[in-house]
Amino acid sequence: MEQDRLTQILGQIQKLEAQILEELQQKEAEYGYKLHEKQIRFTKEIRLRHRQLKEKLYRYLFRSRFLVLLTTPVIYACLIPIALLDLVCTTYQWICFPLYGIPKVRRSDYLAFDRHHLSYLNLIEKINCEYCAYANGILHYAAEIAARTEQYWCPIKHFRCVKCAHKRYKNFLNFGDGEGYVRELEGIRQKFKDLHEAVPTEKT
Repeated sequence: MEQDRLTQILGQIQKLEAQILEELQQKEAEYGYKLHEKQIRFTKEIRLRHRQLKEKLYRYLFRSRFLVLLTTPVIYACLIPIALLDLVCTTYQWICFPLYGIPKVRRSDYLAFDRHHLSYLNLIEKINCEYCAYANGILHYAAEIAARTEQYWCPIKHFRCVKCAHKRYKNFLNFGDGEGYVRELEGIRQKFKDLHEAVPTEKT
């Protein structure tokens, strides 16, 4: 019963995520843009309005707090471990996942570089936005690789950890279910049918 309830809750979360995506797509008309051949295009009137809203670089820098400017090198220094994480995770899954029979995570699904199309952002804001997109995208990409790995090697729910419930968690065995672990481990290791149906061709 507990297993069924958790599966139901995780299913509801996935439905909500789909509704969020649908809602974002409906914003196209409201904010005057359309997606044409993977290119975002704003109407002429909206582009003009956006340029009027853009803050000049010197004003942006002048009003920035000194401590914020001082910590900028610290923020961008994080690019080194994030890029290394990107490289390590990509290499790992390309080597190991085919051997385990785990579908590879499509990297492009987690990286969205589109904020540079916004004319109301100045150059610094655009760079900051795309850096945030890369950092958060890679962290989610790495988390999905880890989740699929966990499903293969240790698909056991934690005793008490709500935030540990990633998307693959619905397939995991209950904490303390020793008989289930022995009986179902090999089956769970192959339980990636939903990924094959959602993404028929895996690529990065």
